[in-house]
Amino acid sequence: MEATVSKRWLLARLYEPEQTIVDCRFTLGKPDAGRESYEQEHIPGAVYLDLELDLSSPVGEHGGRHPLPDPQVLAARLSKLGIGNDSRIVAYDDESGMNAARLWWLLRYLGHEQVFILEGGFSAWKAEKFPVTDHQPVRVPSTFTPNIKPQMLADVEEVRRVSEKRVHAGADAANTILIDSRANDRYHGQNETLDKKAGHIPGAVNFFWKDTQNADGRFKSADELAVHFAGLDKEREIIVYCGSGVTACPNVLALEKAGYKKVRLYAGSWSDWISYEENLVATGEE
Repeated sequence: MEATVSKRWLLARLYEPEQTIVDCRFTLGKPDAGRESYEQEHIPGAVYLDLELDLSSPVGEHGGRHPLPDPQVLAARLSKLGIGNDSRIVAYDDESGMNAARLWWLLRYLGHEQVFILEGGFSAWKAEKFPVTDHQPVRVPSTFTPNIKPQMLADVEEVRRVSEKRVHAGADAANTILIDSRANDRYHGQNETLDKKAGHIPGAVNFFWKDTQNADGRFKSADELAVHFAGLDKEREIIVYCGSGVTACPNVLALEKAGYKKVRLYAGSWSDWISYEENLVATGEE
């Protein structure tokens, strides 16, 4: 089954007991806005997970603006919400799927495959006149036991090695492709409003994460995504990053949908990279 589900698919299964719907709405710079929106109205039965409080660890010297949460802490939070290893999770947001994709990636990192993203998000759901409520469900706690998949991650040391090889030996000689998921102007170092340094990791190529979606917020088809990522060798490893490890997740999903099997996330991303003074910064086109 695909990683996304339609609004009508969810409507038909809205009250199935094995399913948990998770509201992931969050606005950068307005940390309370997502929860406030959830408390005002949400899809019936949905629980809320906060990008910074639940789906990230506290910010430190390294690790970026949204460090990965401790697996055991996240597992405990999921258990408290009634999410167990047999649960089917459907996540949504109102930010083109980026926060829902973060939860999608995290759950798969914890070894849980039954997780999906609602196409179009909350606004599209509401626009179809599908039900919404302000009632917050009472959840019976469950047990979520993580089975961590470390092969899904790349750390800063590996990214350094990949970057150096791509710069010095050339992209064709490197075994790994490095993808920057941010907007083109941020990749080029022309417009940086979130991080202390502008530019990109040397050797990285740019595929803006929003270009994986249609105007209505649905991910493009596998064939369309194959065209979008044309030129990337499916036999090579791919490491994906963004500003803080969040918007890279939709690109991971899109790459996998297009048939790429060796895709990993640099979770700390650009904000982690620049926390090391010795790391080089590139600007302009590669």
